[in-house]
Amino acid sequence: MINLVIDIGNSRDKIALFNEHDLMFNVPVDRLTLDHLKMLKDEHPQLNKAILSSVRNVESEITDYLSGNVEFFLEMNNLTRLPIENIYETPETLGKDRLAAAVGANELFPDQNLLIIDAGTAITYDLVSKKNQFVGGNISPGLEMRFKALNHFTGKLPLVSYSDEFQSIGRNTIDAIRAGVQNGILFEMAQTIDLFNRNYQNLHIIMTGGDSIFFDKKLNYSIFVHFNLTLIGLNRILEYNAKKK
Repeated sequence: MINLVIDIGNSRDKIALFNEHDLMFNVPVDRLTLDHLKMLKDEHPQLNKAILSSVRNVESEITDYLSGNVEFFLEMNNLTRLPIENIYETPETLGKDRLAAAVGANELFPDQNLLIIDAGTAITYDLVSKKNQFVGGNISPGLEMRFKALNHFTGKLPLVSYSDEFQSIGRNTIDAIRAGVQNGILFEMAQTIDLFNRNYQNLHIIMTGGDSIFFDKKLNYSIFVHFNLTLIGLNRILEYNAKKK
């Protein structure tokens, strides 16, 4: 049987198919449409379970189609049952992407202390304890957001993009911005990892998100990079709830 996983994020949508626990393929799309779903169902008639997680409102034709054309459809929200315990104080405000990535990391490394770093539009640092509990974490602006903020909130600073080549000390304005933003995030990540390490023994660090390769190569830590962590987590949540129905 085939599972459909849909992750609608801030900048793009992702569609993935799983054969139970095994990822078959995933593809990003600019905007999920009803035609995408119909094509997938035609090509994979054994598709019988689906989960949708979205940070924005989804057209009713999408949810109506999924409700009427798969045996089990789950639209994730703060009341969705989870295979890990969520002890976050305000679960109604917790981003579904953060929670899904945490479940994905726990699926790969159960019963271990985990720090999940998602380096995307924002940078999130989330902790899952060896008791399989989502404890909480931190949120800060992402790489592109910081560059845009310097340009937007100042009168003269230019918009700069990231580069693998950057200095410790900028000797012109572009290099100064690039060094400030990129070194600033690296210092933040290193200090955050050290902070979590002091409080949780044998901490495993898992990084995901579009900018993870850029940062992973520049941090002096053992880091496991997995771009499909959120999709794996959503599929695990889907399977967990389908078995509980």
